[in-house]
Amino acid sequence: MCEDPCGGPPLGRVRASSPADVDRAVARARRAQPEWAALAPTARAAPLAALAARLRDRREELAELDARDTGNLLRRMRADVDMAADTLERFAGYATVATGSAVDGGAERLHLVLREPFGVVGRIVAFNHPLLFAASRLAAPLLAGNAVLLKPSEVAPRSAEVLAELCADLFPDGLVQVVQGTADVGRALVAHPDVRRLAFIGSVATGRTIAEAAARVAVKTVTLELGGKNPLVVCDDVPPERAAELAVRGLNLGTAGQSCGSTSRLLVHSSLHDAVVEAVVERLRAVRVGDPLDPATGMGPLSSAAQHGRVAAAVARARDQGARVVTGGGRPPGPAYAAGNWFAPTVLDGVGPDIDVFRTEVFGPVLTVTPWRTPAEAVELANATGYGLAASVLTDRTGDALALARAIDAGYVWVNDVSVHWPGLPFGGHRDSGVGTEESLDELTSYTQSKAVHLPVARVT
Repeated sequence: MCEDPCGGPPLGRVRASSPADVDRAVARARRAQPEWAALAPTARAAPLAALAARLRDRREELAELDARDTGNLLRRMRADVDMAADTLERFAGYATVATGSAVDGGAERLHLVLREPFGVVGRIVAFNHPLLFAASRLAAPLLAGNAVLLKPSEVAPRSAEVLAELCADLFPDGLVQVVQGTADVGRALVAHPDVRRLAFIGSVATGRTIAEAAARVAVKTVTLELGGKNPLVVCDDVPPERAAELAVRGLNLGTAGQSCGSTSRLLVHSSLHDAVVEAVVERLRAVRVGDPLDPATGMGPLSSAAQHGRVAAAVARARDQGARVVTGGGRPPGPAYAAGNWFAPTVLDGVGPDIDVFRTEVFGPVLTVTPWRTPAEAVELANATGYGLAASVLTDRTGDALALARAIDAGYVWVNDVSVHWPGLPFGGHRDSGVGTEESLDELTSYTQSKAVHLPVARVT
């Protein structure tokens, strides 16, 4: 049953798979994959481009499904469909470079390095960008010659059903399959001995569980795109209004702050602290919380009651530990917000490393504020978590920007910007934020295994 995050009646049902269904799906995928792998990369690229066109044709339907399932803004979900289609087209364009290499061994030898697919790939994706993650993350493993079993989140499963329908006649039977369900289905996929390549997008805790479970079965290749507690470092030359605009944009309110890339820790120079906090609060109080399908809405509800409970508990714990709630902190006032997973945009000030919310991902519309005085202190605060996904640095001093970007331990750093994924740049985290990168040629290579071939060459006589 798909629950309505806005508090309305259930949205519908999706048939859940079972562990036995996973076994059958893997068997089908194994039968389909050799035919697919035998094709030239350019032949594998054509269906990816065709799938992109189909996504664009069904854009409004797919976006509305995700908006209703997640509570994310409809306009944000439209952008997700566009991004998924763009990614499929971009990877289709990589077909001509999806090759191995040769190493000259002199007149009598030629050495080849071949790139071969793993076979069957398992992809488990998160609830916050359902169609984007499901569709775009098919591109690299398919172009590399693999079959894919995709497990969407049970929180937002419906767009994946449409995606499976769109793929059905584009690829060999069984090459792309969707398995729905809760954790037992994910465990069956992770533990299947014939799924030697796994990729996961989600929380650190679940990522660790997946890595451990996979290792118990076999030596599998596992990549993980996990959480973040990303710093936004504001230097003393930044106008407060500009800092506030980027701080609010970096919260990703289009997904109610449910984004691993949100810059949810505002580290602001002490000379600007009061002015920046005031400007941020003014902007957040003006955000209209409501129906995600309404163009006037600035933020919808959280995606599930469970997520609402986690965010509320994190804010309550921060308050108990000494943080000051400047705005928000719970449901917006009024009877319209009594049912559903509504949570007001929230600012917590006076949050140092001794307060849990400084170090723990909330995955909601919660911004913490911490002042700093020296660049060394800013770097120390930025790196004072176990995460290392993304970071942002605001300053017009190029030298300071580069020095801070180098010193902050994160896989993706914005300078004077937030939340932008530039096409072709690798996205992935350091430390507990993950293993491996996506969205680039590195992702394509990660779905292949290298094979070295030593080839004698006869001399010309």
